[in-house]
Amino acid sequence: MKNQHAPVGDVQGAQAELSESQEQNSIPKKSEWGDLLSGANAMRALVLAGGVVLHAVNVYIATTILPTVVQDIGGLGLYAWNTTLFVVASILGSALSPKLLEVTGPKGSYGLAAFIFAVGAVICAAAPSMSILLFGRFVQGIGGGFLFALAYAMIRIVFDEPLWPRAMALVSAMWGVATLLGPAVGGVFAQWGMWRAAFWSVALIAIVFAVLASGVLPKRERQTGVAAKGAIPLVQLTLLTLSVLAISAGSASSELIQNVLGLVLALVLAVVLIAVERRSHNKLLPSGAFQFRSAIAALYALMSLLVLTVTSGEVFAPLFLQVLHQQSPLIAGYLAALMGAGWTVGAIISSGLLSDSAIKRAILAGPVLGLLGMVGLVILVPTSSSGLWFDLVPICLALAMIGLGVGLAWPHLLTRVLKSVVPEEQELAGASITTIQLFATAAGAALAGMIANAGGLIDPGGVEGTSRAAYYLFGCFLLAPLVGIIVARNCRV
Repeated sequence: MKNQHAPVGDVQGAQAELSESQEQNSIPKKSEWGDLLSGANAMRALVLAGGVVLHAVNVYIATTILPTVVQDIGGLGLYAWNTTLFVVASILGSALSPKLLEVTGPKGSYGLAAFIFAVGAVICAAAPSMSILLFGRFVQGIGGGFLFALAYAMIRIVFDEPLWPRAMALVSAMWGVATLLGPAVGGVFAQWGMWRAAFWSVALIAIVFAVLASGVLPKRERQTGVAAKGAIPLVQLTLLTLSVLAISAGSASSELIQNVLGLVLALVLAVVLIAVERRSHNKLLPSGAFQFRSAIAALYALMSLLVLTVTSGEVFAPLFLQVLHQQSPLIAGYLAALMGAGWTVGAIISSGLLSDSAIKRAILAGPVLGLLGMVGLVILVPTSSSGLWFDLVPICLALAMIGLGVGLAWPHLLTRVLKSVVPEEQELAGASITTIQLFATAAGAALAGMIANAGGLIDPGGVEGTSRAAYYLFGCFLLAPLVGIIVARNCRV
């Protein structure tokens, strides 16, 4: 979402800005947008940008139609699993994409990624139960992770170097397009009672892109010297995935003992992950990532806390707005997307800051605005209303404030991640940004599901249970920006 999914897109958007600023000095000649959007380059740009749109729009479609899906096939207790499994699978797909590109080449890898994505969408469309739908979401996530990562990897393969910055900016901007399209598509299908048609349409478009990619992209990679080679840290990725799934397994019940067991197992797996990472020559994260007092650890911690703040709202906001505030799926989807929109606006406002003092204030503004927004959600969302404009405006402001805060801080956090590592680990640090963001999104969705279920979403359920779930969910996740303020003030970020 821009958050799991929106947030994920802005990571790449900020990386694109960083890449643009770093590469402009070495570009031999000036490039124009017309060079990218004309001739053969136009079709290549369409394919790469379209793949990201497909992945990003699907994120917003799924969150918008999910309340309608639950009404049809049940599975309210597994509500958050839809986001968790999709994002976990996206982590795996993103991590495996260099190997896929190396083995099958640009044409084969992109076509296969789109086909896998389409197969997942078909499974979701035909799902008779929530368990089958979740399997489809996992398959979709793998394909989406491939599409997401390959779009950026292939910019350096299919375009000449002067076009790289503009191509990255174009692909990154597609998350903003998804913020507009996703809730609209999902909301319309949900209001028509045709949620399955939403997945069928996504599958059809994915197949079209697979065919288009086969005719546009080259079979083999050009010798650019930037292809990612080497082993994949599969052990660490497996432990990372299992830790998130442990939280999700614990969240499937409202029983406290099962919740605690899930958290304990996740903690044990995290400890094992740290031990393996420290001993491995094949790293998942840069050096110092697990050293408490290191700058890179503080940056990762603050990034994760900001993503947790956003995820708590993105996963359940459409459901809360429909059940507690009488909103249609279409309107609820757009209101939930306000955090993603705020993130984009904040990043635009903050990207031009140059002085160190201004950047520090922007970074601190992230958790501060997040805290204010979460306080607003704790007070406003659990209280049911008739959904008139004076009921919704304060909620909208709280949602937008959270996204705005993250957007103000995010570009500078990414810049400092790259500056906090030795030159030999710059590439690993860049890749780690996506890994950290996706992991925080998946873990946040799993924790949100656990808190909501324990808070009453399943038992007693209904308006009363949903109200209690909203109160406990936002109340607990309020701790994320609060701790974030402490990290931002006391660590060298």
